[in-house]
Amino acid sequence: MQGNHEQQAYDRGITIFSPDGRLYQVEYAREAVKRGSASVGVRTPEGVVLAADRRARSPLIEEESIEKIHGVDDHVALASAGHVADARKLIDFARRRAQVEKLRYDESIGVETLTKAVTDHIQEYTQTGGARPFGVALLVGGVENGEPRLFETDPSGTPYEWQATAIGGGREDIQSHLEDNYEDDLSLEEGVGLALEAIAEASDDGITASGVELTTVAAESGRVEPVSEETIADHIEDRDLGGEDDE
Repeated sequence: MQGNHEQQAYDRGITIFSPDGRLYQVEYAREAVKRGSASVGVRTPEGVVLAADRRARSPLIEEESIEKIHGVDDHVALASAGHVADARKLIDFARRRAQVEKLRYDESIGVETLTKAVTDHIQEYTQTGGARPFGVALLVGGVENGEPRLFETDPSGTPYEWQATAIGGGREDIQSHLEDNYEDDLSLEEGVGLALEAIAEASDDGITASGVELTTVAAESGRVEPVSEETIADHIEDRDLGGEDDE
């Protein structure tokens, strides 16, 4: 019984390491990310693609009200997976940080600088008593000095840079598809197709245009551009990824 009580103490205390060096609350936060619907990022020489599965859990929900991808500045966007309310707080933090940089230095914040500012904020919640970790992971995609960049944030506060990656439910299958099909010389349009194929890997019923949110940041323009539902539908039809409701 004593061992059980000790285990529960490590389980409850965000600031307490277990004897084997684990922070259980951070691990539970990662499990919250896995329960969220998937988001995918693909970096190509022509820009970055962010795609997110936003299928509604009820036919009565307006799918347009499910927001998984958010613009932070003209040149950078975030996609989330996990606890939606936590994601909104981090997105607000990222937007404020980007605006402070622009007002203070009269230039846009770098994608890596923004990512590390967000992960520093996340990390504080892994060592603060009376708080809990953020139960969300983010993909940060944008263009920095003409170069596409793609980062992932982890609930521990660790940033990772990727060529292509996924967060959320079905990550293993999606990541396997990305690893098998990613190429260094993909065009931006091919990156869009790969991202949609990857999301479809986590769905037994295929995907629909209304159930996917997709945004690109082209290296040439350096601007965040949401992809229209009609364009998404064309990509789905071309690759035969459609679900039962797709027309």
